[in-house]
Amino acid sequence: MDIKDLRLLIKLVTETDITEFEMDNSDEKIIIKRGQKTEYVTVGAPAVQQYAPQNYQPAPVSAPAASSPPVAAPAAEAGDTLNSPIVGTFYAAPGPESDPYVTVGQVVEKGQVLCIVEAMKLMNEIEAECKCKIIKICKDNAQAVEFGDPLFVIQKL
Repeated sequence: MDIKDLRLLIKLVTETDITEFEMDNSDEKIIIKRGQKTEYVTVGAPAVQQYAPQNYQPAPVSAPAASSPPVAAPAAEAGDTLNSPIVGTFYAAPGPESDPYVTVGQVVEKGQVLCIVEAMKLMNEIEAECKCKIIKICKDNAQAVEFGDPLFVIQKL
């Protein structure tokens, strides 16, 4: 291709809305780009630290003490609680038609996914911190959870 043809191509690209032109044949390859270079930036979400304080017990409150012990006492007696490390929505299964990750009475290995807590459209998998048996699932599917809310009552093995 001679310079005259090249100038004609450049003029054609600049007079239209075309931002990139590429031509390739066996002898030569021509790429014409115009405008600002578009830069794509990918940002990864920060890793979620899994924090579940052992034997979490809320501070005693004198006024609602009559209604709190029946709910809190069985969980404390049955085993340890695995608490939500973040605020979000609890999901017991990977999808609406899928089987739940765990069921009551199931023994799970360390690192096994127990549930998902969705926070700001990010699906955070909550994993078992140790080998344990699921005694109770404390939340219903698609239920809102707060930081520190008990998700499971477990028995460490």
